[in-house]
Amino acid sequence: MALSAANISVGDSHSDVLVEDLKRTQLVQYAGASGDYNPVHTDEKFVTEVAGYPTVFAHGMLTMGMTGRLLTDWVGDGRLTNYGVRFVSQVWPGDTLRATAEITAIREEDGVQLADISVTTVNQDDVPVVTGTATARLDP
Repeated sequence: MALSAANISVGDSHSDVLVEDLKRTQLVQYAGASGDYNPVHTDEKFVTEVAGYPTVFAHGMLTMGMTGRLLTDWVGDGRLTNYGVRFVSQVWPGDTLRATAEITAIREEDGVQLADISVTTVNQDDVPVVTGTATARLDP
């Protein structure tokens, strides 16, 4: 059920686990789906010997996409009118990610009811990996 102005309030929130124990296979699958074959996401030898990281890490857009799914699962398909994030920490194989979205404002713009939403995705150590905002169109 899509959100409506009648059934939400500022401060309402929704949380869920996005992924448990992120697998390297998921990184390679995302590389194939997105066409982003940057070796920092898929090539262990490159990332450790050349780039100086301890291992490969997830694409930022993979984490953004998983976080976006939390939003659309909550507000309903086709409801987001704006969505943007900041990548604040890397996501590594083995990480478990949990996202929380919170209504920060309910407003009307050009006759349309909107909800402004803040969203934060954290890893298993409660370290934020993505922070962002979204706006969702509400049912009357």
